Amino acid sequence: MPTIPYRYAMIAQRDVSATLEVFVAAPCEIEMRIAVAQVPGILLRERLSVVVAGTPVMPEEIVDAVGTRIHRFWAGGGLVSIDYWAQITQPAAPMPATALDSSTYLRPSRYAESDTFYGFVSSRFDAERPRVELLDQVVSFVGTHTQYIPGTSDPIDSAADTLMAGAGVCRDYAHLTVALLRALNIPARAVAVYAPGCTPMDFHAVTEAIIDGEWVVVDATGLAPRQAMVRIATGRDAADIAFLENHGGSITLNSYWVTASSPDPLPCDDGRVRVSIA
Repeated sequence: MPTIPYRYAMIAQRDVSATLEVFVAAPCEIEMRIAVAQVPGILLRERLSVVVAGTPVMPEEIVDAVGTRIHRFWAGGGLVSIDYWAQITQPAAPMPATALDSSTYLRPSRYAESDTFYGFVSSRFDAERPRVELLDQVVSFVGTHTQYIPGTSDPIDSAADTLMAGAGVCRDYAHLTVALLRALNIPARAVAVYAPGCTPMDFHAVTEAIIDGEWVVVDATGLAPRQAMVRIATGRDAADIAFLENHGGSITLNSYWVTASSPDPLPCDDGRVRVSIA
């Protein structure tokens, strides 16, 4: 089947939100990655509220080299309520692929241990084929080999665990896709996104790969149209894109709720069009 050339997100306005309730049993530093990424060209309105034990706090914002925004704050104990809302009115410009990207995202990482997949990919794929064909073949393999079954994987499962289990959730699909692509010498990384149309609605994880010098997004789950996705966090694997983590102390995530929608009709995504997250 012929591949259709690249195109970028055609959806302009998107409305996203996340609400989290966390119980802090022992004092700790909390970091969140729930805000829309800071990338060139994007226009948005947003608000973030953090209340610790009944007292509003102002988190420190840290922005990494690819636009991921980490909001960090200290919680001494008690209930923490977090509310985030954003409305994107203009998509971001496609993120360029750099020489550093081509080096960084070929390396094995904690949850995408591509160095253990070299023998497997040599028996499954013809590495001499064009990268765009290999990308399609990897996404097809992951999509058909893996069943989307919530609760079948653990947060510490890696790509190898997912391959053996044949089941998982979006982060597991993304890790397996990333690991296979890296093993085929295609730079790849994981991206956390808000995904209008996603069912079940949640924070969503997808894969980006460098094809013809461009970062393009693929999603072996097929749960949402890529053209409407909104970038939150970008990194090697889930260690870089987790929506919540604590340093020291002890926390329990009591509940969270995610929404993502658009007033515009969502496109039908057959997976063939080359899309860049915008």
